[in-house]
Amino acid sequence: MKRFYITTAIDYANGSPHIGHAYEKVLTDVVARFRRTMGDEVHFLTGLDEHGQKVQQSAQDRGIEPIELCDEAAEAFKDLCKKLEISNDDYIRTTEERHKTVVRSLLQKIFDKGDVYQAEYKGFYSARAEQFLQEKDKVDGEWPEIFGEVVEITETNYFFKLSQYQDWLIDYIKSNQEFIFPRYRAKQVLEFLKEPINDLCISRPKKRLEWGIPLPFDEDYVTYVWFDALVNYISAVGHGSDDFKSYWPVDYHVIGKDILLPPHSVYWPIMLHACEVELPKHLLVHGWWTVDGKKMSKSTGEVVDPLDLVEQFGPDAFRYFVTREMNVGQDSDFSIDLFMSRYNSDLANDLGNLLNRVLNMTGRYCDGVIPTPSVNEDLENDLWKLWDETFSKAVELYEEFQFHTGLEKTFAFISAINRYAEQRAPWKLAKSDEESDKQRLNTSLFVMAEALRLAVGLLQPVMPGITQKVWNLLGDTEDRSWKDHMQRSEILVGKKIGEKTILFPKPQADE
Repeated sequence: MKRFYITTAIDYANGSPHIGHAYEKVLTDVVARFRRTMGDEVHFLTGLDEHGQKVQQSAQDRGIEPIELCDEAAEAFKDLCKKLEISNDDYIRTTEERHKTVVRSLLQKIFDKGDVYQAEYKGFYSARAEQFLQEKDKVDGEWPEIFGEVVEITETNYFFKLSQYQDWLIDYIKSNQEFIFPRYRAKQVLEFLKEPINDLCISRPKKRLEWGIPLPFDEDYVTYVWFDALVNYISAVGHGSDDFKSYWPVDYHVIGKDILLPPHSVYWPIMLHACEVELPKHLLVHGWWTVDGKKMSKSTGEVVDPLDLVEQFGPDAFRYFVTREMNVGQDSDFSIDLFMSRYNSDLANDLGNLLNRVLNMTGRYCDGVIPTPSVNEDLENDLWKLWDETFSKAVELYEEFQFHTGLEKTFAFISAINRYAEQRAPWKLAKSDEESDKQRLNTSLFVMAEALRLAVGLLQPVMPGITQKVWNLLGDTEDRSWKDHMQRSEILVGKKIGEKTILFPKPQADE
């Protein structure tokens, strides 16, 4: 059986977790959790890219071994995953033997095919980007800031015949329109491929860089970091083993737009094709978090530590904000004011207050036991009709990665539950001695609880902790599939509700 296999780009060891890393993990986790709810057997991979010149240099500057620096980074990124409640099934480190073995086997394969040659290179090199550059990489005659310091070097290296596969790649992208999502990103790749591409330098001499995987055909050289890092997607699922076909091809590589070109859309497809490995089904390319329209970066001082927000507001609130605010594929602006607006309006006021209404009124009017409904009038019918529409539309939107709109629909339904409460006014019905009003009271309390139970089920891929907490408070504690949870039922009737709970506490003001 083929698993639903999804990956993030692996993080680079020479850096600290920031909102970009956190968002990519959350986005991929939301997809993974949603696919699990739909019944897929999911395998979710993330990990750490540990080799390269920057890691070696940073370790030297600190007077430690490169592996020590990588161990620190691995712990930091794993801690990020843990605190964000990321449900990855595996964590690959490129210093692991299972990875290095596959890298060397692929290198040997393309060498034996005659796709690798040795030549002297003279030109420009960016240590920050760990890549060779050409004059055409300049913008207005200057090297872009992304490359950092650029120096001229002359050295002998091994090159992969990337250029001989250029026409094949163009044809592949044109004939597989679903390969890159959003589709307009494919147009950018094809635009890039209009110009001839150079062969790819896939080595670094050990005299300049020791921290890498040695080439199997020349131990005096180590592998170029991209030829190493990209292989993680197949090394982690046992390339070369009998079980590999149950994972591969990957369903989605989730990556940022900055590493679409050229690594994931040019190097990686051609590497796989040359090695006779099937290509990924899809690249899911997300945008950047910006401040005033500019990408957050250390160099500008615009960075957000996601762990600070998680520590203060909890993982589900952070997960909700980044998923609700970002249209997958596009950029989105970040500000604390915007975060707080979502937190207070959607979460605390709409969802949190609705839960408290249900708990308080059920406790006050029904001794904390959810009553049996016996009325089915227009107010109830209208709400259930809206639920049916909301559920089918939200699932459809989730399928298309339109999570922000799916959440918008879900919270529109939560607002409708609050309106239903205002219209039924259980606090007024409770004062009446009329039997019909008692029936409406019981019905309204049940309907509010059942509608809330269903609504938070749609939040499960995004806010798994909150969903489970609300279900527990409403008495829906049975171990059932998500699809069973999402069926309208009277399973809550007779259930004892939990204690009053503040789901989203107001943040404490600094003293």
